[in-house]
This record gives sequence, structure tokens and C-alpha cells, in this order.
Amino acid sequence: MAKFLITPHFRLHEWVAEEKGYFRSEGLDYEFREAFKGQDLAKAHATPDKVGAYQNIEQGRDTNVSCACHWTVNVAASKGHGKMYADAYSVSPAAVFVPPESPIRVPEDLRGVPISVGHQSGSHYSTIQALEQYMPLSDIKLSFADGILFSRLEKLIDRKAPAAALFSGPYYFLEQLGFRKVIDTTFMMAAMLNNEPDPEDVKRYYRALRRAQRDIDLRPELHTHHYRKEFPARFLDEVDTRRWGPGERIVFEPYTREVFEESFNWIREHHIFDAKDMGGGKYEEACVSLAQ
Repeated sequence: MAKFLITPHFRLHEWVAEEKGYFRSEGLDYEFREAFKGQDLAKAHATPDKVGAYQNIEQGRDTNVSCACHWTVNVAASKGHGKMYADAYSVSPAAVFVPPESPIRVPEDLRGVPISVGHQSGSHYSTIQALEQYMPLSDIKLSFADGILFSRLEKLIDRKAPAAALFSGPYYFLEQLGFRKVIDTTFMMAAMLNNEPDPEDVKRYYRALRRAQRDIDLRPELHTHHYRKEFPARFLDEVDTRRWGPGERIVFEPYTREVFEESFNWIREHHIFDAKDMGGGKYEEACVSLAQ
């Protein structure tokens, strides 16, 4: 049987579990692969317009457990691109940022302002959800032209974008640099099981992540240095991860049918996808639980 493939994705847990030997001690026969080192910004900038998390999942991922915002995983699983793992989810701090000298100070000031987000990615959905409290959908102007997470970070720092929605390490880096957080957009992440992994291996993987979560909760300052491993080389001399927080937190509770259906309906109502491209939206077909 092929090794269980693990790839970190902008969070600390996989790095901590690997460093502490938790995957091995759980009996997992695995390969640890750094899927995105964050070093090549030119490649990040080459990401086509309107290509984001869903398109990446649609193309296929080698890793056996991959993560993305729960909205995208919801639809991808409904379309048959793997199974949504229903026994846990995570929550990622996120926000819309502007430069410190920007005249934008409150959410209402973002009316009609292009906000750089990832297409059909967490920043896309969560920015709409946050700003709909302040303005009609027609006044929320999203820009998909600045690509993936680190590309958006660089564009904002270089003042080539007036506002951007960011999470994980870039979130903390912008706070460190004094960029202004205009509105919190924290959102749920979900996991996709790819390539029909052995259910027992999935359980071993999540047991290791649970142990890593406890370590991160207890002493986050011992682990934030791992953010550097996925950060663009351009910024490493400025990065001070001692000032950064723990980021995404895994919640070992079910992603329920109610949450799935409410999210699916929200996506449909906001026309994030064409209705014909959303799949059946049936929890029992899209999701899998390994809980006993």
C-alpha cells in the first residue's frame, strides 16, 4: 500500500506533529512533503485570474488529506472531488487589511473599494459575509486578479492593491508591519479526503494533529517559527514570528448536516457558483465520518 502523503498548508499542526514524531508514534507509514514553500512569488503572481481553492481541488491533489475553506470543500465534495471529512473542522483568523496610511478606517469605507481575495476561496466568501452587515452585495467590490495568499500579501505591501483579505502567517505579518485591520473575517476550514486513503491512516493522522493542537495551545511561542517554512523569501529578514499568534485551530467536533446544508444554501443564494456546477449538495453523499 502506498505511503500516506502529508502536506502542510499554511498552519502549524503538521509541522509540529512532524517535529515531535507524532505521526510516527501513531504508527502512520507516511511521506511528509512540503507542497508550498512560499519562496517563489513569481510563480504565485502567475496564477490566472479566477483560479483559487476550488480550481486547485478540481485539478486533483496528491495529498491524502487537504484543507480549504469549508464552503469550497462543501461544493467540491458535492461534485465528487473527494470526500469531506466530517469528524473535525478548523477555524482560521482572517481579516481585511489596508495600508497604515490608507483613509479607509471603518468597514463602510470599503464600499466600492477593490478588495483582493482568492477566487472561490475562504477570503472570497468570508469577505462577503463580513461586509454584508454594512452594505448591499452590489457595493462589495472584490478583485480576483491578485492571485493566491502570498501574492495578495505582496501586492498590498507594495501598495498595488488598496485592500486585501488575508489569513495565517500573512495576517500576523501585516499586523507586525502596522497595517490596519478594518474588519475581522474569521472562517471555518474543512478537510477533503483524497485518493481513497485507508480510514485507519486518517484516524492516525488526526490523532497526531490532536496532540499537536495541545502543544500549540500550551506553548504557542515554541512553534510559531514554523510559519517561516512556508513564507516568501523576500520577507524573511523582516519576519518576527515571536510576535505572531497560533493561527488556525482544529476543532475536534463534527461538521454537522445542519452546517453543511446552511453553507450550501448560502453559496447558492449568493451565486458563488453556477447552480449547475454545485452538485447535489447531499450530506450523506459528500461527507464521511470515521467516528466509532
